[in-house]
Amino acid sequence: MKTDRDGPGGASRRAKLFWSGRSQAVRLPKEFRFEGDQVAIRRKGEAVILEPVKKRGWPEGYWERIDALREGLDVPDAEPLGGALLDVDLDPGD
Repeated sequence: MKTDRDGPGGASRRAKLFWSGRSQAVRLPKEFRFEGDQVAIRRKGEAVILEPVKKRGWPEGYWERIDALREGLDVPDAEPLGGALLDVDLDPGD
C-alpha cells in the first residue's frame, strides 16, 4: 500500500479495487478494518465515506439491571383469563 497525502483524518492510504461478482469492492489495509459484517456508506462530494454500523440490541448490562430491580419486588402470578376453546372446522369440503 502506498501512503498518500495527509487528509483531515490523518495520513491517507491507497487501497486496491477489485470486482466481486458484479460489485466493485475495496481491499482495506489492516489499520482500516471494521468490526462486524456491515458498514454504512455515503458520499460527500467526490469522497465515499465508510462508517461502522452500531450494533443493535440491548445496552450492555441491561438485563442484569432489570434482574436487580426485580429482587424483593412482590409481583403476584398472573391469573388465567379463562375462555372456552372452540372446535373450528377449517376444511369447508366436509
